[in-house]
Amino acid sequence: MSQDFQINRRHLLAGLGVAAAANACPGAASPALAEPRPRPGEVAIPGASAADRAWARRMLRGMSLEQKVGQVFNSYVHGASATTVTEAEAAQNLALYGVRTPAEVVQKYHLGGVIYFAWSNNVANPTQIAELSNGLQRAVLADGRGIPLTISTDQEQGLVTRIGAPATLFPGAMALGATGSDVDARKAGRVTGEELRAMGITMDFAPVADVNVNPANPVIGVRSSGSDPQLVAAVVAAQVEGLQSAKGVSATAKHFPGHGDTATDSHLGLPVITHSREQWEATDLPPFRAAIEAGIDAIMTAHLLVPALDDSGDPATLSPRIITGVLREELGFTGLVVTDGLAMAGVREKYGDDEVAVRALLAGDDMLLQSPDLPKAWNAVLAAVRSGRLPMARLDEAVLRNLQLKAKRGVVKRPLVEVGALGRLVGTARNQRIAEAVANDSTTLLRNQDVLPVRAKGLDVVVCGWSSGTTTLEVVAAELARHKARPVTVATGAAPGHAQIDAAVAAAAKADLVVVTTYNVTATSAQRTLVQALLATDTPVVVIAVRNPHDIAQFPEVDAYLASYSFVPVALQAAVRSIVGSNIPSGRLPVAIPAASGGELYPVGAGIGY
Repeated sequence: MSQDFQINRRHLLAGLGVAAAANACPGAASPALAEPRPRPGEVAIPGASAADRAWARRMLRGMSLEQKVGQVFNSYVHGASATTVTEAEAAQNLALYGVRTPAEVVQKYHLGGVIYFAWSNNVANPTQIAELSNGLQRAVLADGRGIPLTISTDQEQGLVTRIGAPATLFPGAMALGATGSDVDARKAGRVTGEELRAMGITMDFAPVADVNVNPANPVIGVRSSGSDPQLVAAVVAAQVEGLQSAKGVSATAKHFPGHGDTATDSHLGLPVITHSREQWEATDLPPFRAAIEAGIDAIMTAHLLVPALDDSGDPATLSPRIITGVLREELGFTGLVVTDGLAMAGVREKYGDDEVAVRALLAGDDMLLQSPDLPKAWNAVLAAVRSGRLPMARLDEAVLRNLQLKAKRGVVKRPLVEVGALGRLVGTARNQRIAEAVANDSTTLLRNQDVLPVRAKGLDVVVCGWSSGTTTLEVVAAELARHKARPVTVATGAAPGHAQIDAAVAAAAKADLVVVTTYNVTATSAQRTLVQALLATDTPVVVIAVRNPHDIAQFPEVDAYLASYSFVPVALQAAVRSIVGSNIPSGRLPVAIPAASGGELYPVGAGIGY
């Protein structure tokens, strides 16, 4: 581990200690003005005031059973508007919920929350998002009860980004780990949280608190900030503080009890974590403990088996031993527990969608996310309470946590947002500068055979490789052109054929430099063949790995290699700035890179400058 990385890491961990101390004494209030403590046995989420708790109790007393059941469900709806939908959107809502519009869905099922996705046409642009949020809030407030929605999305940044530009985009969690800076992580969280809240979103299903110790992990990867539990803990704590700043949103640490050491995607199957209890405490637990100490509002469960914590064969989401026993009783978490999406295969292998909903509440979950059959699940919970199988006290506890969170986050006092203010709050020049600085700090140079930096002016550069559509190559080429280079793009894609490789090689033979973007290259990948063919020319080859940083294991002899950890424009632009010398790369690997032949090619903390 390099000395620079050790210094940065000490700074990051020191920031975590300061944050925990600040959280322990918020505002340094005098004892006479201290907030009354919750009564023994009273439901109280972290940071909820006496007024928040009183409002929640008052609302609960006036709710019907049907309203209570609806309050624990967070579902998706199809449509860009609460009340005006296309015929296709209406058909989708009718098939799922029996009504046409998003407004009718939240009213019919007394929903406590809604989650936004691009595929359900909820997130076209900030103005549309804000108007949808306001429309949904007006729909639930129309009954006169005054209980607004929790509106949520997965804006992790980087790989999982639901809302695109003009919102401010960051390169993601692993990039934050590569910066070694709690300041960068906190700023990224604050910008994200404030922009989401300006659009009417009140909860972000981020940060990822999983420790990515398995390079073959198909679902986490760069969504985690690294493989060092203490580094991940520090980044998570800083993100929580940023997201939950005064004008921000509820943060949600995921996926408890830890999804970092698996080669199975819980969207597609049921992973098994084979860690012993001791391994789990040393590896998976620290980031979740740090999130709790930072005052996080919510923790999301994982659909996976952890036999060391519960050998029943039930996934963590449905496990009373893990949710109530470990998370609540051992760790002392009093905030909201939210399930991962209940449409995922990992939670549907043993039970039907109706039974999953009941068992999740019995396990100690408070918010049921994205049930694939909402009517069936809603009615199952209703029946379980009426029969006595699901105690009313358990349902009331879950409802109170949801209500308190709405009051704590200011949604009760300010459920609607000012659409006209979006221009001065979302995607501002100031926020973009923060994103650029984070991307600059994260860019990691692992290999440089006296190639970088290059003198860009007048340089003929071939830009090829993997691209998200054509966007990736265009962003790289545009940034090179901005520095007076003469770029030419050659589309090769994720699996280049012989003709595409030949075209790239022919262009490279006439160029001064080749820049290749790669995306999770394997030993049998055509991307590997492309890079090796380019290396056989006399033209220097610079690789930018735009997702996992491990690609260099497949071509360790490359002339220069940069990890950007993301293909969002700000990350690609920072990588180009590192190529042309306007940004001296200072990022350090937050994960180890194994060699293709075995052993370790680069350790945690690797990274060089010029």
